[in-house]
Amino acid sequence: MDKQHEPIPPNTLQVHPAGSPRELAQQLARHIARRLREAITSRGHAVLAVSGGKSPVALFEQLRDQTLDWSRVTVLLVDERCVPHTHADSNTALVRTHLLQGPAAAASFVPFFDTLPATLDDAALEALADQANTRLAAQPWPLDVAVLGMGEDGHTASLFPGAPRLAKALNGSGPVTWLRPAEASKAPQARLTLTLPALLATRELALSITGAGKLATYQQARLAADETLPVSLVLNQHLTPVSVWLA
Repeated sequence: MDKQHEPIPPNTLQVHPAGSPRELAQQLARHIARRLREAITSRGHAVLAVSGGKSPVALFEQLRDQTLDWSRVTVLLVDERCVPHTHADSNTALVRTHLLQGPAAAASFVPFFDTLPATLDDAALEALADQANTRLAAQPWPLDVAVLGMGEDGHTASLFPGAPRLAKALNGSGPVTWLRPAEASKAPQARLTLTLPALLATRELALSITGAGKLATYQQARLAADETLPVSLVLNQHLTPVSVWLA
């Protein structure tokens, strides 16, 4: 095993068990808010990246009410489906509906794109990723916190096992790349996603996991780095602090 894929030292990964998904959302929201306040105190601004899907809704609704100078926070996406912002599967719509409300409406939000081309062929997706990279390059890096989820297949962000462009997403030089999930995936839309190097450049990764099926995948992924379980590449590295939140 090369140095890059050695298991991470124990103090780099912190595990936080919770009694229920609701308790997890409350604890993680307080943790994120504390990290963002620390960033604002240190640097005058904070950058938070969040994942989509159904799982983060409870977290978003807890986080938006945290005591925080939201006007000094920029919110980005970890990944996005290439669908219009009015689509039910849009992560942009999810963030606007469930996070950027109340006090959190004062935050700046930078989606990967505003509109989509009529045809999403490979060339169009490459251009869309280039535009997203230009947008994100204007933001202060590194990110302060990136909130990740995980599927039972071991994907995190939109780093799907078996995706044809997974290697590009794991090794790409820019913050954002595009991929299409493998044909067997339950989530077939093309995606834009932060690359693994961009995620590992974050000051802290917070991985939220609920349910017995996902817990079993996490336990397997924790054993060693394995590209067939992309989340394992986050868990088995020693570059970036990772907090894991389990319920």
